[in-house]
Amino acid sequence: MRIWRSVVGKLWMTILLLVSFVLFILTILLLEFFQNYHVEEVEESLRYEAQKSASILEEHEDLEMSIQIVAEILDDPVHSVVEMNDDIIFYSDELSYSDTMQSISSSQSMDRVYENGTVVQDEFPSGDDFDNRYNNIMVVGAPITNDEGETAGAVYVYQSLEAIQQTTEQTTRLIILAAAIAIILTTIFAFFLSTRITAPLRKMREGAFEVARGKFDTKVPILSNDEIGELATAFNQMGRQLKHHLDALSQEKEQLSSVLSSMADGVITFNKDSTVLVSNPPAERFLQNWYNEQEGYTKLALPPTLESLITRVMQTNEEQVGELEVNGRSYAAIISPLYSGESVRGAVAVLRDMTEERKLETLRKDFIANVSHELRTPISMLQGYSEAIIDDIPQSDEERKDIARVIYDESLRMGRLVNELLDLARMEAGHIVLNKEEVPVNEFSTRVLSKFELGLNDEDIKMSYQTTLDDHTAIHIDPDRIEQVLTNLLDNAIRHTKADGSITIKTQKDQHYIRFDVIDNGVGIPEDDLPFIFERFYKADKARTRGRAGTGLGLAIVKNLIEAHKGKIKAESKVDEGTVFSFYLPY
Repeated sequence: MRIWRSVVGKLWMTILLLVSFVLFILTILLLEFFQNYHVEEVEESLRYEAQKSASILEEHEDLEMSIQIVAEILDDPVHSVVEMNDDIIFYSDELSYSDTMQSISSSQSMDRVYENGTVVQDEFPSGDDFDNRYNNIMVVGAPITNDEGETAGAVYVYQSLEAIQQTTEQTTRLIILAAAIAIILTTIFAFFLSTRITAPLRKMREGAFEVARGKFDTKVPILSNDEIGELATAFNQMGRQLKHHLDALSQEKEQLSSVLSSMADGVITFNKDSTVLVSNPPAERFLQNWYNEQEGYTKLALPPTLESLITRVMQTNEEQVGELEVNGRSYAAIISPLYSGESVRGAVAVLRDMTEERKLETLRKDFIANVSHELRTPISMLQGYSEAIIDDIPQSDEERKDIARVIYDESLRMGRLVNELLDLARMEAGHIVLNKEEVPVNEFSTRVLSKFELGLNDEDIKMSYQTTLDDHTAIHIDPDRIEQVLTNLLDNAIRHTKADGSITIKTQKDQHYIRFDVIDNGVGIPEDDLPFIFERFYKADKARTRGRAGTGLGLAIVKNLIEAHKGKIKAESKVDEGTVFSFYLPY
């Protein structure tokens, strides 16, 4: 059944039906034409024979001779009957005389000849008793007139139409044979023509299926220069253009995906029912954090604040801005509507993690407060002691010297604070310059430690150096910067270690690093303070320090210097047991 639905089958059936219809109409017309033509010819011939026979019988007085002449000139299949004064005097077909005359007399031909005196013809079917040689008969009668011009008799000439029927049947058989041959030839021609037409179409159909499968470089052969060839050319051009446009769309999609993936802000696209359609990695982390933050089995897909913003966008068709907090992090959300024509089809949300900004804002405020706090004390002391000198409050030179010493110490403290702030700012801005060189670890550590030992002659703190390194072990560092690190750590240890305490510098190899440990048995640092000791201006309980207090910037500077050397630093401490500062430098 597949062939009837194909183009070949449809063309073949169309051409075949058209040819069959034309041949059918032509057969009917030809048969009608041949039948009418032969009947008219027989009629004319019989009319001529009847008139000629009547003329012979009228012109000759000898009736027997006239009848003999008539019998001689009429040949088969033409037969004749001569009637004179209502009596049959001659008939040419002896075998069928009674049947013939019965058929003739059953018609009105004889009466019409006598009444009208003209030639008449009749065509009538034979009766049941008529000779089987005849199917029907055509009779033509001509009157015989006497000398007075009156009708004295008639000549009837008749002929069977069986020959005409045989001719018609033969013609029909020839036409049917010709029609069969024409149908066969038409079928061959139709299949040949349709194959020539449909072969390129099948190629294009196969190519279209290949394109539908994603093979956009598929080409169909151009087999002709007609409309089908132009269609094949257009198909190939369509494939190239489609591949070009899809490549462009794919490239734009990849670019958009790359842009979304590389964005620091989270981007989420929603449809009208707040279902997530598209999201980038920061947005996925946001949603995962929100999901993990919830407890129980009925977890919400979106934070209520975000869902409320999306609902307002859908209702008002206007951009909405809000803030929300998820898993301890602050986010600023900007929700904008997405349009499809005139209607809103969804919304896009941009989520910006504001945690660091909020933290930096807090740090900025704390920094200003801490700097103000740190500067207020020395400035107040400078102002107070300066006013005392101006007001001549000190009476002796010794009192004046004490006041001047306090002013000097506070000015040094202010200068130290400003310098440390400048150093820390340069380090955090990445403007620190390291002058690295190969430095022997043991010699360097001993030299730094000896500077503190000489400055602690009036103290009972014991200082020592321990190492598992040989004297040839060297490290590539900036010696001044690392000496500044050790100095800050040792200074902190001295200020937080009681009398009769001990401070130890210990060095050893730790995988790809040289590890420096500054160990003291001082007052220690509370566990809650350990995560914050490397922040600017952070100080533990001032009651644990002895001697002058620091600025709170030393450990922040230490951390920046270690990180500038691609190293790392950590601290371990227990209250009233001591503290260990460990830093690692690449070896």
